Amino acid sequence: MTNARHRAARRPSTPLTELAAVASEQMGTVGRRSAVVAASGGLVVSMLGATPALAATSDDASVGALAAVDTEALTASARALLETEAVVSAPADAAWTIDAPALKVSIPKPKAPPVVETRTVTKSPSRSSQRVANNPVPQSVSGNAVLEIAARYVGVPYVSGGSTPSGFDCSGFISYVYRQLGVSLPRTSSGMRYAGTVVSRADAKPGDIIWSPGHVAIYAGGNQQIDAPRPGKTIQFRSIWQSSPVFIRIG
Repeated sequence: MTNARHRAARRPSTPLTELAAVASEQMGTVGRRSAVVAASGGLVVSMLGATPALAATSDDASVGALAAVDTEALTASARALLETEAVVSAPADAAWTIDAPALKVSIPKPKAPPVVETRTVTKSPSRSSQRVANNPVPQSVSGNAVLEIAARYVGVPYVSGGSTPSGFDCSGFISYVYRQLGVSLPRTSSGMRYAGTVVSRADAKPGDIIWSPGHVAIYAGGNQQIDAPRPGKTIQFRSIWQSSPVFIRIG
């Protein structure tokens, strides 16, 4: 009869025994780096474990006991590092200061408003007023439509054949004035001789036409007339110079 062979009894495996085995295998690699030093609180946390040489070898069927770990040896390098580091301490009443460059603030002075030169503008008299000043207008002009229009052109130069305010000859001036009143007259002095009704000098009124051979004017009352005399002169009020003028009333 052959005797049966039996396997050697194995230690039962538990989570605790597995943790111990893993720790034993890794301890050689971890070494001193397994120590974590909390400098502020003085607390040292190390991984508990046993070197392979210290692992449990008991054949006891119960849970294996963990070997003791020399924490002093494991944390020696960490303590040595802490002792060589400089210690910085500050008093409880320390005050913080910040060095800042001094700022110089300059406020610009407001600019003075620009000086505006005030000029007194003297309005020069109009051309028409200068003409009137040089040629006083008789009182008979006021209220007389013909003379009021004629007086506007005092000072306009004599221009042979002229019939506009830029220059007039004697008949061109008379026909232009009456045209402003809607009355059409012949362009020449000879044609004006028969354009109206002849009146005596005593019956003549301001605004009537004064005719003489080769020249016409407008009666201004009294011994005055307004006309365009001759080249080199201007329209003006002046005395009646004709020896036997004919007074003609238009309309």
